[in-house]
Amino acid sequence: MLHSVVRILVTSKLRHSVSGSSRKMDKNSVEKAKKIAAYKAVNEYVQNDTAIGIGSGSTVVYAVERLAERVKEEGLSVVCIPTSFQARQLILDNHLTLGDLEIHPQLDCAIDGADEVDNNLNLIKGGGACLLQEKIVASCAKRLIIIADYTKISQRLGEHYKKGIPIEVVPMAYVPVQRKIENTYGGTVKLRMAIAKAGPVITDNGNFILDWHFPQDLTCLNKSNNEISLIPGVVETGLFLNMAEKAFFGMPDGSVTQMSSNFMKLEEKH
Repeated sequence: MLHSVVRILVTSKLRHSVSGSSRKMDKNSVEKAKKIAAYKAVNEYVQNDTAIGIGSGSTVVYAVERLAERVKEEGLSVVCIPTSFQARQLILDNHLTLGDLEIHPQLDCAIDGADEVDNNLNLIKGGGACLLQEKIVASCAKRLIIIADYTKISQRLGEHYKKGIPIEVVPMAYVPVQRKIENTYGGTVKLRMAIAKAGPVITDNGNFILDWHFPQDLTCLNKSNNEISLIPGVVETGLFLNMAEKAFFGMPDGSVTQMSSNFMKLEEKH
């Protein structure tokens, strides 16, 4: 109970510290924050002779960059399991060893980003439409490590990330699923449309993405998530609840904040 209260208070303080003018900081500040978080996570959690999951998204680019440096400098033997086409290309482009879950069904850790992290280490993921493979790989890992910049910290899911909870669905079922969620739980559910092509976003698995803008007064996301997952046509949701072991957040001042199930603390500046 005490740890939970501490997490809430510290998270609130951190959110305040990066609000206002800090939120207007240039893209370079955010990119630096992503990099220091990714580097610290790889330094602490990647060990020799292991198989690890490689997540998707912009922050993971830095994690793979650091992993490639360590492999070259330290001679690490690491097998990398991708969570998307993007992750696969990152692994290959950095000359790392590519693996799969058929050969390595149990992973030592998975390192991935997040669109939002609440003070209980629950996540919204899927802004890049890779949520299904990300969740599969995360479920096969002994520990899921999250890397992100300071803008992803929230007290509750939906507080700052306003694009909704991604839900991957079979194409023929998107309208029934959309109506079922809206009628049962409220909010609005929108089919995610592509930017560089006509029509909807198509996932690596050939499915559509629905984005559920859920009511802020919805109190039991865990129950709703379980029920939505059982709707015929739903493949997976972007809610990662009680899955992450630790999160690393790069901060505007160059420090890295670690958040785990028990505590939150500021690390030394890089």
